[in-house]
Amino acid sequence: MIPTGSQKELIRHLSGHFGISDSVASQLIAEVLAYNDQSYESFIHQRHRELQEIGVPNKTAYRLIQEELLERRFPAPVLSERQIRRIIYG
Repeated sequence: MIPTGSQKELIRHLSGHFGISDSVASQLIAEVLAYNDQSYESFIHQRHRELQEIGVPNKTAYRLIQEELLERRFPAPVLSERQIRRIIYG
């Protein structure tokens, strides 16, 4: 990633505030941007896998995913548990 002017300012801010290198701050910004650019379908798949790994039952996972989708910076459309299940399993 080649930082823009505002990103360079953010890199300097994060570096100074958290005592991390410019390189680490740049990587952190790139990761946050990539996370926020993720499609809601991709988020659903990723989050379902994470919840499965810690043993959350599907019924609970679907409800959590519904709630989390509403909190994203660019919220997904309101989806039913059935729609979420169909995105996960096809």
